Amino acid sequence: MSHIHDKEDSCCSSKANIKHEHIHNHEDGDEHNHDHGGDPSSFKTYLPAVVTLTMLLIGIALDNLFKVEAFETIRPYWYIVAYLPVGFPVLKEVWETFKAKDFFTEFSLMSIATIGAFAIGQYPEGVTVMLFYTIGELFQMAAVNRAKRNITALLDIRADVAHVLRAGKYESINPEKVVIGETIQIKAGEKIPLDGELLSDKSSFNTSALTGESKPKTISKGGAVLAGMLNLDKVIELKVTKVFADSAISRILEMVQNATTRKAKTELFIRKFAKIYTPIVFFMALALVTIPFLVLGNEYNFQMWLYRSLVFFVISCPCALVISIPLGYFGGIGAASSHGILFKGSNFLDLITKLNTVVMDKTGTLTKGVFKVQKIESNIEEQEFLRYLTALEAKSTHPIAKAIVQYAGEKEIHPAEDIEEIAGMGLKGKVNGIEILAGNTKLLEKFSISYDASISTIEESIVALAVDHKYVGYILIADEIKEDSVDAIKQLHANGVKQIVMLSGDKSSIVKKVAATLGIHTYYGDLLPEDKVAKLEELKSNKNNVIAFVGDGINDTPVLAISDIGIAMGAMGSDAAIETADVVIQTDQPSKIATAIKIGRATRNVVIQNIVLAFAVKALVLVLGAGGIATMWEAVFADVGVAFLAILNAVRIQKMKF
Repeated sequence: MSHIHDKEDSCCSSKANIKHEHIHNHEDGDEHNHDHGGDPSSFKTYLPAVVTLTMLLIGIALDNLFKVEAFETIRPYWYIVAYLPVGFPVLKEVWETFKAKDFFTEFSLMSIATIGAFAIGQYPEGVTVMLFYTIGELFQMAAVNRAKRNITALLDIRADVAHVLRAGKYESINPEKVVIGETIQIKAGEKIPLDGELLSDKSSFNTSALTGESKPKTISKGGAVLAGMLNLDKVIELKVTKVFADSAISRILEMVQNATTRKAKTELFIRKFAKIYTPIVFFMALALVTIPFLVLGNEYNFQMWLYRSLVFFVISCPCALVISIPLGYFGGIGAASSHGILFKGSNFLDLITKLNTVVMDKTGTLTKGVFKVQKIESNIEEQEFLRYLTALEAKSTHPIAKAIVQYAGEKEIHPAEDIEEIAGMGLKGKVNGIEILAGNTKLLEKFSISYDASISTIEESIVALAVDHKYVGYILIADEIKEDSVDAIKQLHANGVKQIVMLSGDKSSIVKKVAATLGIHTYYGDLLPEDKVAKLEELKSNKNNVIAFVGDGINDTPVLAISDIGIAMGAMGSDAAIETADVVIQTDQPSKIATAIKIGRATRNVVIQNIVLAFAVKALVLVLGAGGIATMWEAVFADVGVAFLAILNAVRIQKMKF
C-alpha cells in the first residue's frame, strides 16, 4: 500500500492579509511557505477590498456619471491609489516568488494583466481585475476555513482539565500531567479527559464526538471509557489506562490532521498541471501580441492585441481548479468524519471508489466481540480451574480473555510468570512453577498433550486448559453477530463489491455458521495470522482486485498493512490495528464501509464536475478573448464566477446525506 506523503497546500493563495499558506513546488522538491496572517472572521481581512471597491465606484461615478472635468487631472493617480490596497500584497508575493525562482504563478499573471491595463490607460479595468481576483480569493479562503472547521470541530472535544485524586483529595490539573493508574473524577456534563476503566457502578455517555452516533451508551463498572465522551448521568471515577498523548481523541485528532498530507492522485496531477499550465498560457499570451505583428505588418494595432493578451492572462488563471479540487477532498473527509469514518488521506477517498473485494475478520468486526462464558467442563475443582486459567488470561487483551477474567470476578488470581503468547493458538506460562497452557486444540497438539476428542466437534469458541502437561478441561464462550452485519453485506454488494471473504482464526464450524447467517459464500476458519496474509496475497495475485481488509485486532495488523485499503474498527480495535489502517470506523459498524464508498464516490463526482466546469468555461472565454469578443470585464467575471461555482459545488459534499 503506497502512502503519498506531501505537504498541504492551499494552492491559490489569498491576498490582502488573508490567512493562508501558499506552497511553491520546485523541481528539487523544496517547498516555500508564505504565511500572510490574518483572521477570516476579522474585518481587517476584508478592509483592503472595501477600500478599493469604494474608490473604484467613486472613480467610475466621477468618470461616467458626473463627468467631472477636474477628475481627469488626478484620474491615473486616483486609480493607482485604489489599486494599491489589493494590488500591493500581490506584487509583494510576486517579488517573493521571483526570489524563490518561481516565475510563473497566478500572482505574476494577475500582476502583468493589471499593470498592462494601466499601461494602455484602462485604469478602471486594471483595478477591477485585481479587486475581483481578491474577492474570489476571499471566497476561497472562507470556504477552505469552513471545510477545515467542519473537520476539526468534530474533534474539538478534548477536556482542558482532569480532576485527579492525589494525597486524598482531587486536584484540577492538565490532562497531559496525569499518569497511568491514577484515579480521576468526572462530573455529570463534563468531558472525559483521558481513556480509562470505569470504577463506578455504571453511567451513560454521549459518544457522538467519537462515533457520530447520537444514541447514549451505558457503560458498567470495569468497562472502557474513552477520552472525548461526555458523562451524562452522575459523578463517576475512572482509573486512567492511557496517557493523554495515547488517548482515543488525541489519536483521532492526529489522524485527521495528517489526512490532508496524503493527496489523491487527482490533487497531485492538478498541482503538476498548474505548474506546466501557467508558463504555457504566459507564452501563448505573449504570442498573441507578437505573432499578429509579424503577420499584419502595418495594419497591426499594438494596443488592441495587447488588450486581448491581457484578457487572455486574466481568464487563464488556474485558481478555480487548484482550490476547488483540494476543497472537494476536504469536504469528503469532513463528511466522512461526521459519520464516524476517518480517512487518513484523500488518496483513500479515491481508492475506495474502485473497491471490488472486501476481506473481513469475524470477531469484533462482524460479531460484537463481547464474549460471555456459557459453561465450564473440568476434571478438577472449578475454582482451581478458573484460578489457573485467569492467571494467564489476565495478561491478555483478547476479548475472550477479558470475558474469562470478568466471569472469574473477585476470585483470587495466582501470579503467573514467563507468559508467552503463541499466535493463533493461545497462551503459555507458569503458575507456582507449574506449566499452564490455555488456548485452542492446536495449542494442545503443539505440545503433544492428549485431550478429549469430542471437544473438536463443539461449534462455539472454547478455551482448553492444560496443567502440568495434562488436559484438565475447557471453558465455552459465545459471541453475538452485530445488529447491522447482515445489512452491511447487502449494502456492500449493492455498492459494487463483487467478492466478500471472511477470514478468522476461530474454529471452522463457527465461521461456517456465521457466514451462512450473513450470506457470505467464501470463508476460512482456523487461520493463523500468517495464513490470513497468505489468503490475502492469493487474492492480490489477481491484478483486477482492489482489496480492503477489515479487522480490529493486533493479529490483523499484517493483513491491514498489505491490503490496498486497511479498515479498522476504532472503538474496540487495538492501537496497532488503528495505527496501521488507512480508514478507521469509530462506530464499529460494518455497514459504515458502504457509507465510506458512497462518500468516496460523491467526492470523486464533485471533483470531476469542477474540473469539467473550469476547463470548459475557461476554454470558451479564452477563445472569445483571443478573438476580441470577450472584454476584460467579462474575463474577470467568468474567472471569479467559475471559481465561486466550483467552491459551492465542493462545499455541497458536506450537506449530502449518505
